[in-house]
Amino acid sequence: MNIVDRHKLILSKLEEQGFVKVNDLSKEFNVSLVTIRKDLKLLEDRKLLFRSHGKAIPANPYIVENSVNIKEKFHQEEKNKIAIAAASNLEPNDCIIIASGTSVIEFARHIKPIEGLTVLTASLNTALILGEHNEIDVMQLGGNIRTSSSSVVGPIAEKMLTEFTFTKLFLGVDGIDLEFGLTTTSSMEASLNKQMIKAAQKIIVLADSSKFNKKGFGRICGIDEVDHIITDAGIDEKTKARLIKLGVELTIV
Repeated sequence: MNIVDRHKLILSKLEEQGFVKVNDLSKEFNVSLVTIRKDLKLLEDRKLLFRSHGKAIPANPYIVENSVNIKEKFHQEEKNKIAIAAASNLEPNDCIIIASGTSVIEFARHIKPIEGLTVLTASLNTALILGEHNEIDVMQLGGNIRTSSSSVVGPIAEKMLTEFTFTKLFLGVDGIDLEFGLTTTSSMEASLNKQMIKAAQKIIVLADSSKFNKKGFGRICGIDEVDHIITDAGIDEKTKARLIKLGVELTIV
């Protein structure tokens, strides 16, 4: 089998299985491990796969941090639909936390005044948006400003969360990996998100489908701590089936 045929078969198996292993390919193609590693390196150089620990997967799962001003330009239509669906989960007298990120900022734009609604948020932009509604009681977390996300982080914000209890947390994330869990690119933001989860009765994650099978630097929690995920129709069937099996309520817009 020549190199062109091997590469075609490798990419075909990758699409079918979602991963390929170096040892398995070596045995199947009857070539050395060195040859397979060279094949995968060439395909990675062409950005057709990503090599990781003796195997290859379709794309790099690790997230590069961008500022909120850049990220808000990505997947705008999907985020708008997710935000509308998220707003439908609000009820009279809800006391909610809104975390940080572009998905929750879009969510804030769709929140209409509801009787007795109280909002505590880490996001500066969210506080400004909701502050225009006199009928909504808005509380801004204090702490260190994280400029890339226009939000606050740190021990002051974490301590403040211990003084309250909330009906719902609306959480944006940078990555969702079904094995590793929810992640963000900042360890300090991940730490604050952990405290938000402890303070809330129901955890609702707003994430467009591009966030799945991705990992950020800081782990927030496992999938088992999530009650509800709102995402778009781009989510793949395997991930959808796994989430349902894990007992996560899933809304697809």
